[in-house]
Amino acid sequence: MREQIRRRALELGFDECRFTTADPPARAAYLERWLGQGRHGQMQWMARRVERRTDPRKVLPGAASIVVVAASYAMDGPDGIPADGPVGVVARYARATDYHEWMGERLRSLAMFIEEVGPPGTRTRWYVDTGPLLERELAERAGVGFVGKHTNLISRRWGNWLLLGEVLTTCALPPDPPERNRCGHCTRCLEACPTRAIVAPFELDARLCISYLTIELRGPIPLELRPAIGNRIFGCDDCLAVCPWNRFAHAGRLMRQFARPDLGAMELKGLLELDEAGFRARFGQTPLARARYSGFRRNVCVALGNVGGPDCRPALEKAAQDPDPLVAEHARWALARLVERGQ
Repeated sequence: MREQIRRRALELGFDECRFTTADPPARAAYLERWLGQGRHGQMQWMARRVERRTDPRKVLPGAASIVVVAASYAMDGPDGIPADGPVGVVARYARATDYHEWMGERLRSLAMFIEEVGPPGTRTRWYVDTGPLLERELAERAGVGFVGKHTNLISRRWGNWLLLGEVLTTCALPPDPPERNRCGHCTRCLEACPTRAIVAPFELDARLCISYLTIELRGPIPLELRPAIGNRIFGCDDCLAVCPWNRFAHAGRLMRQFARPDLGAMELKGLLELDEAGFRARFGQTPLARARYSGFRRNVCVALGNVGGPDCRPALEKAAQDPDPLVAEHARWALARLVERGQ
C-alpha cells in the first residue's frame, strides 16, 4: 500500500513522496524557546496552538503516519524578462501561481486515495504549510532532505528549492529512513544573509529576515534594515542560492506547469504606479498577494531608494503624497536615499 501511495503522489506531479511516523517532533523545545525569545515577530499565528505543532496526533487524533510530499521550484531559465530601468526581484517560489492552490488540489486527491486504499475507517488530514506542523523536521525524518544551517530544508536531489506538503493518516505505514545533516563545515548561508538574520548555525531571527520584512511585516520596515533589502520586493533567496547542494537542483514538473516567468524581474516604477485593482489583477492569484497592496508598494519604494536613479524621483514624489501613510513614509525615505546615493 505504501508503494501505491508513492506511485499515486508521483502521478499527481509531486517530485518526492516519503513516509514518517506521527510521533512528536524532536525540535519541539526549540520552537518554544524561539517563540519565547520573540523571534517570530508579528507572526502570531506561529504562537497559537503550540501544543498541536509539537504533536501531530493532536492535529489528527489517532494519526499513525505522515506522508510528506515535495515539489521542486528550481528554475530552468533566466531569472526574469528584460525590463527598462531598475528592476525588483521576487523570491523564486513566488514566481508562479499560488502553490497553495495547485498543491492543495493534489494533496486533497492524495488524501482521498489513501482513504480508499487504506483499511476501513482510515482518516486523513492534509496541509500545504498552513497547518500546525513542523514540516521541515517531518521532511527530514521522512528522508526528503535535511534542515540546513539556514533553517531551510536541503535535498541532495533537489537542492534548497522545495515546497512541502503533508497528509496525516490513521493508517500505519512503514517509515522511510531519516536524512542526516550534511552541512559539514560550510557557512555560506550565514555569510550570504544581507541582514545577518541567521544569528548562528540553525538559528534564524525572523525579525531580521528580508522574507519576513517584505511579506509578513505589516508596519514600517526598520530604518537600519532598509538599505540591505536592495531591490528585493518579495522575499529573499540569498541564503538558499549559495548552498553547494544546488548543483543537483533541477525544475520540477508542477512548477514548470504553473510558473510565471514574468514575475522574475519587474520594472519598479511601473509597479509603484499600479492602483489596487491593477495589483489584484496582476498578482491576485500569486503568492505576492500576501504582502497586500500597501505592503507591496512599501517594498517597491524601498527598492527604488536603493537602486533607482533620478528618473525615479517623479514616481516617488507622487507616492510621498499618498493617502496611505505607510507608503508615503517609505517614499520619503526613498527620496532621501537617492540623495544619499548621489542620485
